[in-house]
Amino acid sequence: MKRFLNDPKTLVQEAIEGLILASQGRLTRLDGFPDIKVVVRADWDRSKVAVISGGGAGHEPAHAGFVGPGMLTAAVCGEVFASPSVEAVLAAILTVTGEAGCLLVVKNYTGDRLNFGLAAEQARQRGLRVETVLVADDIALPDSPQPRGVAGTLLIHKIAGAMAESGADLARISQTACRAATQIHSLGLALEVCHPPGHSEEGRLGPNEAELGLGIHGEPGTQKIALAAADQLVEQILQKLPPELPDSLLLINNLGGVPPLEMSLLTRALLHSRLKRCVKLVVGPAPLMTSYDMNGFSISLLTLDEEWTEWVLQDCGVKAWPGAQAWRNMQTLPLPDGLGGPQFLPSTEATRIKWLLAACDALEHAEGSLNELDRRVGDGDTGTTLGHAARALREATERLPLAEGPQLLQAIATLLSRVMGGSSGVLLSIFFNAAGTGLASGQTWPRAWMTGLQRMQEYGGAHLGDRTMLDALYPALTYLESEGLRSAAAAARSGADSTAAMKSARAGRSAYVPGEHLQGTNDPGAEAVALVMQALSQA
Repeated sequence: MKRFLNDPKTLVQEAIEGLILASQGRLTRLDGFPDIKVVVRADWDRSKVAVISGGGAGHEPAHAGFVGPGMLTAAVCGEVFASPSVEAVLAAILTVTGEAGCLLVVKNYTGDRLNFGLAAEQARQRGLRVETVLVADDIALPDSPQPRGVAGTLLIHKIAGAMAESGADLARISQTACRAATQIHSLGLALEVCHPPGHSEEGRLGPNEAELGLGIHGEPGTQKIALAAADQLVEQILQKLPPELPDSLLLINNLGGVPPLEMSLLTRALLHSRLKRCVKLVVGPAPLMTSYDMNGFSISLLTLDEEWTEWVLQDCGVKAWPGAQAWRNMQTLPLPDGLGGPQFLPSTEATRIKWLLAACDALEHAEGSLNELDRRVGDGDTGTTLGHAARALREATERLPLAEGPQLLQAIATLLSRVMGGSSGVLLSIFFNAAGTGLASGQTWPRAWMTGLQRMQEYGGAHLGDRTMLDALYPALTYLESEGLRSAAAAARSGADSTAAMKSARAGRSAYVPGEHLQGTNDPGAEAVALVMQALSQA
């Protein structure tokens, strides 16, 4: 897998320097690079309780990204997925700990427990007040004597950091943090393993498998499950939770490789599930405790308590922390009057509905192949866009004025303008609108279609040879007017195939693609026209 790297051996220290340089002076680091990698608040005065955490790199923004007012005082960073050394942890403690003492927030992994624990003992020998809270929030293995610490650790960072910022003493912070840590339950799910530099490309998961109950270091999950729709995958996570849940905070964590669009979809699934009865606060969705580039997510539930709810809600000066927000069911606003276009009385006409459904079938069946064509020459969504329009038309057939030609074309134009995105939706809406106007003025069907084509050209600006749908549509409609539907379908096919030999495009997304990528590939819009014309002629 391609990476933006200079040298894998210097990745972590260079990334830390980049984080500090972008912090506008809010962060600094200790000397001792590369062995001691400690990020520290530049404004720390040691008069308050210090809150320190850390662990291996590869979980960004955790842990260094959460150093700042109201969260961590310092973060101790190891190499990717490797615990920091005892010396590095001790250096952090000695740097930021004053008479008020410090709290170490430690994830329940053996390396972290041992290194942070020994550093704490060495600091105590030097007369410093040091307390430790161990976070073991992973519920993937309910009978495990040593549950892992995962994304729920960040909620302890927030609670302890807010309390320290307010001036609370070490005993109170430690007691509250330890109590809150026992009330966090986390679980993750991934579709692909992570691929950090220097690690082998592991093919642990098949194309139709997902993994439930994974850790944050790429270790195997507790079980493999069948890949399914997002709602079903979310439900499998929820089955691991008790049937009745108290009022809770929900943290939605991107493990690093899930696109924001899909994280929003997962958020919808979670907040439409049975969790909506108990979740009062939400953090995320956001990348918070990642696993490098893992295509997965995790959830953490914190049972709400009046005291620590206050600390979770308190503002902090850390950009990576998205804040906790109360949520409520979605509110919608009515569409403004007149936006839906004219209303038509439904009617039926057997031939037209046969042709309409044939066109819809052709576009739906070709969705994947059209997307593949568009991936070579554009943004890869032509099949999806046209397939969505076809499904919308199919669902609307009972509401269409099929017996009234001009009204039918106007109704189709209105629907396409609403359900199709991008320029193709607008152009096709213009095409059907203008054809409907021509039909209403007494033109024949073939002549009305040519009127629509001319109007589409006027607004779209494309011409024959520009490598667009016009290269199939123009010859098809020309033959339709003179020789009929079968000849029109053959002309559309010939026109679509001719686009594969065109060396450049002068309109549409393909206009931005180098010519060598266009050669040998039909324009997806022209191919769609050819497929529709073929389906109509066969119908």
